[in-house]
Amino acid sequence: MAVALPAVVEELLSEMAAAVRECARIPDEHLLSLKFVFGSSAIQALDLVDRQSVTLISSPSGRRVYQVLGSSGKTYTCLASCHYCSCPAFAFSVLRKSDSLLCKHFLAVYLSQVMRTCQQLSVSDKQLTDILMEKK
Repeated sequence: MAVALPAVVEELLSEMAAAVRECARIPDEHLLSLKFVFGSSAIQALDLVDRQSVTLISSPSGRRVYQVLGSSGKTYTCLASCHYCSCPAFAFSVLRKSDSLLCKHFLAVYLSQVMRTCQQLSVSDKQLTDILMEKK
């Protein structure tokens, strides 16, 4: 997944993906581990995944970004390539205070990949540029 995640998180996500492939669900012990590592963000991220709020946007040039419709109704952009989310919680809790590994939006991106529920959208390179520049 992303280079910035600790090995224990990479392993947990990998085990969750294997469980989904085998039995189409995430075992309770993995969900408990997720809550232990990420706290309340885990439940909030799972809620975003349940609501199918994560979209992978790709362009013909191969660029890929994720957009997550947050619980407030605002859309946040997540860049997996550099481990970044545009939400205020990421800036404050992850970057500034370093007391969280991920915000709920970025965790939802990883979980939607694991659970294979990520929406897909193909756009032109110009449209992707506009998305990244936050133009409507």
